Amino acid sequence: MRKVVLIALVLLSGVLFTARLFYLQVLDSSPESLEQNSAIKVMYDYPQRGYIFDRNKNLLVSNQPSYDVMVIPRDVKPLDTLEFCKLLKISKEDFKELLRKAEIYSPRLPSVVVPQLNKADYASLSEKMYKYEGFYIQRRSLRDYQVKHSANVLGYIAEVNNAIIKKNPYYQMGELIGTAGVEKEYEEVLRGVKGVKYIQRDRFNRDIGPYKDGVFDTIPERGKDIQLTIDAVLQEYGEKLMVNKRGGIVAIEPSTGEILALVTAPSYDPSLLVGRDRSKNFTKLWYDTIAKPLYDRGLMGEYPPGSPFKALTALIALQENVTTEDDRINCPGGYYYNGRRLMKCHGAHGATSMVYGIAKSCNTYFATLYRRSVDKYSTIQEGTDKWKEHLASFGLGNFLGYDLPSGKRGLIPDSKFYNRFYNFPKYRWFSTATISNSIGQGEINLTPIQMANFTAAIANRGWYYTPHVIKNIIGTDTIPQKFKEKHHTTIDPKHFEPVVEGMFQVYESGTASYLRIPGIEICGKTGTAENFTRIDGKRVQLTDHSIFVAFAPKDNPKIALAVFVENGYWGSRWAGRIAGLMIEKYIKGEITRKDMEKFILEGSLEDEYAKPYSGKPFTINR
Repeated sequence: MRKVVLIALVLLSGVLFTARLFYLQVLDSSPESLEQNSAIKVMYDYPQRGYIFDRNKNLLVSNQPSYDVMVIPRDVKPLDTLEFCKLLKISKEDFKELLRKAEIYSPRLPSVVVPQLNKADYASLSEKMYKYEGFYIQRRSLRDYQVKHSANVLGYIAEVNNAIIKKNPYYQMGELIGTAGVEKEYEEVLRGVKGVKYIQRDRFNRDIGPYKDGVFDTIPERGKDIQLTIDAVLQEYGEKLMVNKRGGIVAIEPSTGEILALVTAPSYDPSLLVGRDRSKNFTKLWYDTIAKPLYDRGLMGEYPPGSPFKALTALIALQENVTTEDDRINCPGGYYYNGRRLMKCHGAHGATSMVYGIAKSCNTYFATLYRRSVDKYSTIQEGTDKWKEHLASFGLGNFLGYDLPSGKRGLIPDSKFYNRFYNFPKYRWFSTATISNSIGQGEINLTPIQMANFTAAIANRGWYYTPHVIKNIIGTDTIPQKFKEKHHTTIDPKHFEPVVEGMFQVYESGTASYLRIPGIEICGKTGTAENFTRIDGKRVQLTDHSIFVAFAPKDNPKIALAVFVENGYWGSRWAGRIAGLMIEKYIKGEITRKDMEKFILEGSLEDEYAKPYSGKPFTINR
């Protein structure tokens, strides 16, 4: 009986083994199994990446041919290494290291040895490749930038690393992926689908034709073209205005949430990150820790918003029923609190109403409104949280949800923040402790895109769409649904009119009256924000930031924007002029205020940015 059982087990094992072998070699033709089959060589065919257009269908990014030298480590035969390295223009040591990495990745799958040959290098190398078994040239496409601007919006493509490959098995070593900007955000749309060919080999490792007559081969599927909301002319002009300055410009179409311009300065030519010099150029840009050209200040820069925030202080006070547009508050030249402390104004404004207070940017007026708004509640904690709730409805203090991969939350402090800061309940705190919030200073930090977005919400009298840069995925006529959903603020629409009128009077009779643009009714708000840094371990006050928010026209607005110029003295000096020029450029298509344009184009703040290193004194505007 035992003998029968033993024979039966042997026979059963043989049947199972044969069945499994038959399945793997005959029935199982999954891509994973074919790639593991030592008798089959896998060849990929890369599609063209989708083109990128601006809102007016101007081509921004296309493709150019490129050639990669590939290796399949197990197929490599002895070769003249010195001669091959000379052709590849790499050292022998680098060549050996590249082969080692390719062997670690996979002996049977192709890896890149030298990426992105140009046409000249390809021509001289291709006729000699027959001498180097195991190596071949793979044709693919690289980006061809038709513009020298918008690098922060467009982003760039780069080789995948091991972390990406482990996370997404679609990619193989040496392949390219969108790494920043639109290229990263819409990678799956732009990349297309790569094709694959399975080549059968004989026992001598020679190619003998397509596996099963190519039944499992696929052809590449070209990436989809996309149209952005960016206006290339406006974007280019904005970057031109910001030469020799640091900061950001964000312009939005209020009625749609479409981003018209997203400028960061300093920036760089996107073509620097294409080709064999990409790594060298990227390293240079990355290690420029002073100018930070890879740092998108429009999305990542967190700054005190300064006086533009006063418009929100007014709206909250109206919604909380602690004031009316006609209510007058006396300004003696500053706001006294805690007995002796003083928040200065730019002059004594006397009996100040809301419209006049916005036009003249009266600190006393808005400090009073802020205290009334938070002190009306039974505890300061409750009042502070209600204040934050209103601000959150404008998209502040959190990510806005736009379709670019970088960004910061900014900061709108709540009661928990101040409880920790002041060690409550051991020490009590009051609205006077946070009075700087009323004028956009204190602990508040916003990004320029958040400032542009709350300006768009004011222009719309209480609502906004999530800002976005995608206008159309060509061929689908669609964009993500979240960009079609209207967001309403907690402020009743009726309360916006006096604030809008106050911002209009900023141009008519207020702090930006000398910046008016003929034929355009602009509503705006100047801002000057204190600027601190640490030098040799000490907190030092630098030259103030210049800030401006605006929208135009006053009714049925076409553009809303925020301009932030680091170390720019005061709001109307740099940011206000830039805002006016951007608005005129977009609405009229030409510039009539040549005096403002000349001032901006010929002006530079490089001396200001050098002061922390030169020891020169800073300009502080109080």
